Amino acid sequence: MSLPVTDFDERYRAIHARDTRFDGQFVTAVRSTGIYCRPSCPARTPRPENVTFYPTSAAAHEAGYRACKRCLPEAAPGSPEWDVRGDAAARAMRLISAGVVEREGVAGLAARLGYSSRHLTRLLTSELGAGPLALARAHRAHTARMLLVGTDMPVSDVAFSAGFASIRQCNDTIREVFDLTPSQLRARRRMPTAAVPGVIDLVLPYRGPLDAAGLFAWMSARALADVEEATATSFSRHLRMPGGPAWFELRQDAADRLHLRARVTRLGDLAPLVGIVRRLFDLDADPLAVDGALAAHPELASLVGRTPGIRVPGAADPHEMLIRAMVGQQITVVAARTALSGLAQALGERVENGLLFPTMQAIAEHGAEVLRGPAARIRAITGAAAALADGSLPLTVGDDGAAQRAALLAMPGIGPWTADYVRMRVLGDPDILLPGDVAMRAGAAASGLPSAPKDIIRWAERTAPWRSYLTAHLWRAAPVRPVAARTPRASTKETS
Repeated sequence: MSLPVTDFDERYRAIHARDTRFDGQFVTAVRSTGIYCRPSCPARTPRPENVTFYPTSAAAHEAGYRACKRCLPEAAPGSPEWDVRGDAAARAMRLISAGVVEREGVAGLAARLGYSSRHLTRLLTSELGAGPLALARAHRAHTARMLLVGTDMPVSDVAFSAGFASIRQCNDTIREVFDLTPSQLRARRRMPTAAVPGVIDLVLPYRGPLDAAGLFAWMSARALADVEEATATSFSRHLRMPGGPAWFELRQDAADRLHLRARVTRLGDLAPLVGIVRRLFDLDADPLAVDGALAAHPELASLVGRTPGIRVPGAADPHEMLIRAMVGQQITVVAARTALSGLAQALGERVENGLLFPTMQAIAEHGAEVLRGPAARIRAITGAAAALADGSLPLTVGDDGAAQRAALLAMPGIGPWTADYVRMRVLGDPDILLPGDVAMRAGAAASGLPSAPKDIIRWAERTAPWRSYLTAHLWRAAPVRPVAARTPRASTKETS
């Protein structure tokens, strides 16, 4: 399967086969019933002349359709198209998921993307069948459904957690989208939940296979003391949200389900927090598309066979990610974790049972008192923190990839490895190769691939647009280096 899927006949074959792989990629609207479904809906396949395919549920809403009560299309994993695309529509969808419309309005979203509100509305309507307000409304409906069926939260808390301005607005939207009241929607859940005071517990959908063990191992190797904690089956951390400190834990159970437990200071931060966790663990990826494309190359078939469903870890906070990448340049993972843990202990904010990563302002003002190493490197880190703090260096999940890279490379002390690594982690760009990365090159050599930077660049062109996942496989294939080994100054090993 390749992305995106746009052909009517291919989509119709997918719904006829009830193919779960396409869930989240599009919805099927049926004129004779007035409802829209996910591709795997178990209902009888409608006649082709009655079918219209829409790229988003918001587009189906705008066309007057309601969500199917049987398959609940809003419960599907997010579209993998936003992982593949880097255009304005995809950037807008990432920012909508981050709650920008709720906090800043359509004008704020448009300003972040460099458009007028009117032009952005035209662009999104053309690309996705709905404007920014409708897309944000659909996202709120999805979040509300998730909370109604997955928690025992009062409807009033559900409304504000989903980003609605009022309980009435939430109730009206639920009825319009699902043709059910919030109470009726909640009654459809399969089992009761056991509420823990102050903690929200949800099951996050994803497309399998999922290399959860690899993700948790990655997080464990880089976990900062008191900020993060990881085991073989879980990862938790404290982080700063617009409404105040938050905490989450993602845990895999015996049935391979992913449970998210979270605490937020402000209910409106819950939906953006879910989006952060999904990006951090790459849960909206299409692993079958990625694995199929990479395994088609004989040199990579064994790597894909050993680790099906590999993911590229994202970033909990873009600003933090840049600092972690800069501190980790040209040193080992262990050394970077030690340095970053010390930075967090010295400058981070203490919260209940943990620690928040330092603010950029704190690093800019006091980082030089804590960080160790060459003076030029420390100046580069504190300078980047100052630029992030005052806004002269914008860094968000909605950035244009090329513009973000150029802005980072213009900063002292930031080279191509750091800029591309940040783009991979912050934007979730699926097509980043890090030819200067020592671990990746070691993995390439161990896998029988060319390892010199120019050679691996040429060879990897055949794996576009999935070079980030190729990089992840080569990291995994790298032989374990002795602790005492040092990284040559011309290259970089750390993948923070």
